[in-house]
Amino acid sequence: MSSRRYAITEPFGHGLLEVGDGQSIHWETSGIPEGKPAVLLHGGPGSGSSPRMRQMFDPERYLIVQFDQRNCGRSTPSASRPSVDLSANTTPSLVADIERLRSHLGIERWLVWGGSWGTTLGLAYAEAWPEVVTELVLASVVTTSAQEIEWTTRSMGRVFPERWRAFIEALPADERGGDLARAYNRLLMDPDPAVHEPAAVAWCEWEDTHVSIAEGGPNLRYEDPAFRLTFARLVTHYWGHAAFLEDGQLLRDAGRLAGIPTFLTHGRRDISAPVDVAVAFSRAIPGAKLFVSETEGHGGPRMVDWTMSVLDRLAAQPGSSSGA
Repeated sequence: MSSRRYAITEPFGHGLLEVGDGQSIHWETSGIPEGKPAVLLHGGPGSGSSPRMRQMFDPERYLIVQFDQRNCGRSTPSASRPSVDLSANTTPSLVADIERLRSHLGIERWLVWGGSWGTTLGLAYAEAWPEVVTELVLASVVTTSAQEIEWTTRSMGRVFPERWRAFIEALPADERGGDLARAYNRLLMDPDPAVHEPAAVAWCEWEDTHVSIAEGGPNLRYEDPAFRLTFARLVTHYWGHAAFLEDGQLLRDAGRLAGIPTFLTHGRRDISAPVDVAVAFSRAIPGAKLFVSETEGHGGPRMVDWTMSVLDRLAAQPGSSSGA
């Protein structure tokens, strides 16, 4: 089953924005300059932005802003470099980058869309800067908490015991009982390809496993060694630090989103990220609307269709946007 999508349009603007700490983020704008502003937050961390993401947004009604988060995609320096330093890559730094980009583009307020890891980042940004967010649209909601990471890296082994055994056997025996994300990150950050390459392969194979319901097969992105290493390094960097957020911070501060129309969608069969997190936020954010797709996992066409119907409706509402 395939969902409807808008055609991919070419960007009319792009550039590299210096954001400090020796970092530059790549951004691009598409749609129409006078359209309703929307910023799209990609998943991962480390997946990078994709033209396919903007197919949910009507290019004749939206000003679509996309960017690659620190150290991935076309942003520099790349996490695929052997000597890369990720110490300046944290959730607070990414939140600051989003706000710098809004100011750089001269946008007054914008809709925030995020998927998977992008929902963690979207919630963190909206809670920090609620006055500049017109709406919040989130798919496959996660907070990247220690509890969620423990589920995805260890507890979920009960669902995929054979593949989980291969996942932990890629680690030294004395590191299999502790924080698996940190153990993997130590191997991944080793400059020796003989150490980091097998770790990247093993990590991405496990990633394919726990999102398999949504993907329906191996993710071809992981065949690219540079992408594979970038993705694995950044995911384990963030997971090993519980997204650099206080435990329960995003749910605790959800009241700051009162007054922001919020739309959440999640798959009932999402093994990677169970639906209870989305339900908790639907209750904590005043007026939030939640659509649960009963037959889908970590994404799917019904979730995309629902999201597009929301985005079309928001674009059609007079006075719902405010740009430069």
